[in-house]
Amino acid sequence: MKQSIPTAPVLSPVNGKSVLMNFDGADMSSDAGLTLLREVERRLGLSGVLASCLDDPRDPSKVRHSLEDIIRFRMMMIAAGYEDGNDAADLRHDPSFKMALERNPPTGAALCSQPTISRIENLPTRRDLIRMARAMVRFYCQSFARVPGRIVLDIDDTFDTAHGHQQLRLFNAYYDEYGFQPIVVFDGEGRLVGALLRPARRPKGAESAAHLRRLIREIRKHWPKTEILLRADSQYCTPEVLDLCDQLGLRYVLGLSRNARLQEEVQTLEASTAARHVRNTGHKVRRFKTFSYAAGSWSKPRRVVARVEVSSRGRDTRYIVTNLDGGRGKHLYEKVYSARGQAENHIKGWKTHLASDRTSCTKVSANQMRLKLHGCAYWIWWTLRAACPKRSQWRHAQFDTLRLHLVKLAATIVEKKTCIVMTLPASSPRQSLIRLLFAALLPPQPN
Repeated sequence: MKQSIPTAPVLSPVNGKSVLMNFDGADMSSDAGLTLLREVERRLGLSGVLASCLDDPRDPSKVRHSLEDIIRFRMMMIAAGYEDGNDAADLRHDPSFKMALERNPPTGAALCSQPTISRIENLPTRRDLIRMARAMVRFYCQSFARVPGRIVLDIDDTFDTAHGHQQLRLFNAYYDEYGFQPIVVFDGEGRLVGALLRPARRPKGAESAAHLRRLIREIRKHWPKTEILLRADSQYCTPEVLDLCDQLGLRYVLGLSRNARLQEEVQTLEASTAARHVRNTGHKVRRFKTFSYAAGSWSKPRRVVARVEVSSRGRDTRYIVTNLDGGRGKHLYEKVYSARGQAENHIKGWKTHLASDRTSCTKVSANQMRLKLHGCAYWIWWTLRAACPKRSQWRHAQFDTLRLHLVKLAATIVEKKTCIVMTLPASSPRQSLIRLLFAALLPPQPN
């Protein structure tokens, strides 16, 4: 037990009484909700997935922390909002984190330190990282209760600023910064399928096609008959990607950059839409046109949908290309293609709320390893959110909101002879939700 340290009354008095504050609450944690994330990780086994892809070069007789424990600790830190490995110096003694790693509070051994975490981040080789990428695709496929008839894959990239001389960093004129531009792939429900660290430039067609080919090949090993729909913006609409989709039997809805030939196809529609906008006293008018088009670099003509919109902001025309049969242009654009915008929210959850842009290591392999760790933290939160009641606000809440309400909870943790007792405040506002989630996440009891 920590010894009480007297403190001077440094806070403003309340009704004439002085307020004393110190940090001598023995065996307490401010992250008691981490036990919820522990149940999720026990069910998913993500730390074991990554650890199984690594070779441990350490002397077994001197190992105090297994690879799986180190990875789990780092994942839990990220999920709880501690993206800096230096925080391990304090958190390694926290009773909630000890429990998350199956250690008794307070009698259990302390968790690993920051230098140990750094060594693990720098441990994987290129071959190890390839094995991890394949293992994560296998994990993604196994996360389904049954083989789906169809999945949707949203591919996008995001800019990560670099503040040092990391390998692969590149200057990007658009962002006026040095950094990376990793490619990330989510499915239509928000599951993270893969993330690839790369320089901060727009991916060329051959690079995008090669990445997709590897990803689809791994998915097909598990689901050979599942239909796959690919969605992406115009920078992925290249001849290489289009031909790859035809070759692999993929469905696709991709954004298409405007050009003079496409403009000729919609001139009449734009003029009539502008006239209708005037007649409608300035209300926004949106119309669609479907036609066949073949760019000079394409191997064949393809179906294009033009969306023409005129509003008080002026005229706005967008294009998509697809090989989906049937369906009106309005449905394909508004219901199928526009739904890919949800991928931006998934990237926000992964990047802003889980700090996936913490790619500050010197070695590219270490930064790629960090993407894996932050990706696993994303999976933990996505699974916990999916366990929330379907019609509740929590089913669509941001990860930082869920963390604030479900993890950042103060509790007294007492280890007794036969049990561990966690006592949370009686005034906790999310008691009902926490009880419900524990009931949903606990494994079935043996008969």
